[in-house]
Formats: sequence, structure tokens, C-alpha cells
Amino acid sequence: MTFTLYPDTRLALARDSLAGLSVGDALGAQFFVPGRPTRSWQAELPAGPWVWSDDTEMACSVVAMLAEHGEIDQDGLALSFATHYDPARRYGAGAVGMLELIRAGTPWPVVAASAFDGQGSCGNGAAMRVAPLGAYFADSTSRVVAQARASAEVTHAHPEGIAGAVAVAVAAARAVRARLDGDRPDPERLLASVAAAVDPVTEVHRGVRRAAGLLGRPLPEVVDALGNGSRVTAQDTVAFTCWVAATHLGDYPAAIRACVEAGGDVDTTAAIAGGIVAAHTGVATDGGVPADWLAAREPLPDWA
Repeated sequence: MTFTLYPDTRLALARDSLAGLSVGDALGAQFFVPGRPTRSWQAELPAGPWVWSDDTEMACSVVAMLAEHGEIDQDGLALSFATHYDPARRYGAGAVGMLELIRAGTPWPVVAASAFDGQGSCGNGAAMRVAPLGAYFADSTSRVVAQARASAEVTHAHPEGIAGAVAVAVAAARAVRARLDGDRPDPERLLASVAAAVDPVTEVHRGVRRAAGLLGRPLPEVVDALGNGSRVTAQDTVAFTCWVAATHLGDYPAAIRACVEAGGDVDTTAAIAGGIVAAHTGVATDGGVPADWLAAREPLPDWA
């Protein structure tokens, strides 16, 4: 359907997605210990508070930017990332270096372009923070793509890093469209729409297309084919999280459990899948983000 969202509705949808992203991040982190095998999902979840990571901190900057300006201002977003950057939030080494440079006054285009010996970052950081943006612009795929690209370019100059952000944002937008239609889209159709929006020369595009062929397959087979974020790149993270979201779009707890059981970069995969699924289900609804999980998550920062 064709529709236009009012500003308050946009922000409410983005905040639902942020809730799902932050809970997935914080809960996923309870099962992720670097250098050790991922713990199995248990009937009794760890006691709160569940502390969120850089995934949530950067997503809060994205949502705060949209709330204040209604679109991405790249200079402002770079400043927000650098101002609110807290190294205790488990930022990766590459992100630490970039944000320290931006905080010291180096222009973000120079920082982003010079990362990784001039290749730019193809990490999953731009994808991990972008689902609320897709929810916010759900009434226009062209704006989703353009704004996701703008949000990614602040830190990710590599085409794969940008493609990862576009894919996740489009998936979240499609999730919102289905929510407003009162529908649950066919998983294969959802993944096809994501692939269609992503640069076809990228591995992210090819991965999303592979994910469509793996619908209904066992989780270990999917991880073997798509990855689970263990390489911390968009290429081995985004297709898997899109598969999880397409498979469990109406069941937020099932989506988070799939990410935990897959292992790898659990907090980030759960943040991405959680942000997409919550854009569809909402919070404290049947199949949505459970109220007790939201209560167990560390509160979001006041500035957000």
C-alpha cells in the first residue's frame, strides 16, 4: 500500500525498533564471551540488568538525530557518535580509532576513507545501528536507502559496510509496512525486496539471495552458508540476520533465541534481528519484545 507517516508515528515506530535492538544487544551479550564457546539458551534467562553495548549507544545517536532533525545530518551524526562514545561499551578496535580521531577534530570523511589502509570499513557496525532508521522512513524505500547510506558513510566507506546498512534498513521498513497492513509478508518475498535494494555487485546482496534459498533449513546449515558475525563483517552478519528476521518476523523471542544458538557475534546479530522484528511486532505485544525483557535491559541514556 502507499501511505505517508506522520512524524509522531515515525518516531514511535523507530523507538519500537530501538527497543528490540537494545534488548537483543543486551541479552545477546549475556551469552557472548569472546574467546569462549557461546553458552546455550536456558529456560531461565540471566538476571538483570542486562548491559547494552556500542550497538545500542550508536543506535541511540541515530534515533536522537531523527527525532531532532527528521533526517540524517552526517556532520551531526559523526559528532554525536564521537561525543557519546564510551569505550566501556565494547567498541571494536577499528571503531575506537575512528571515534578518537573524530573526537580530536579530524573530519569524518577523512577518517572513514582512511580506515583499513584506505579500503574503508566493511564491518557490521553500520548495519547494527540502522534498523530504527528503516522503521522511521518505512513509507519510502528510496529515502530508506538514501538515509541508510548517509548514516553508514560516517564510519563505513567500504561498499560492503554501506550495503549492510541498506539491507537492514530496508528489512526494517518492510517489517513496518507489513505491520501497518496487518499482514506478515512471505519470507522469500521479504528477502527478495531487501536484495533488490542492495548494490548487486556486493557480497551482502549475494548473501541475502542465498538466504532466501535457505528458508526452512536447519540453523546450523544456515550458519555454515551465511556466517554468524564471527568475522565481524557485514558480509558474514547481514544475510544471516535477515534470514532470522524473515523466519521469525512475528516472534521476537524466537528470533533472539536463534541468534544465541547460532553463536558468533551474538550481541550484534541479536541487535540487528531484534531491531527488524520489533519494528513489526512492537513491544509488550503477542510475539513482541517481552515486557520483562525490556525491564531487565539497562535503561537507555537520558540524552536518547
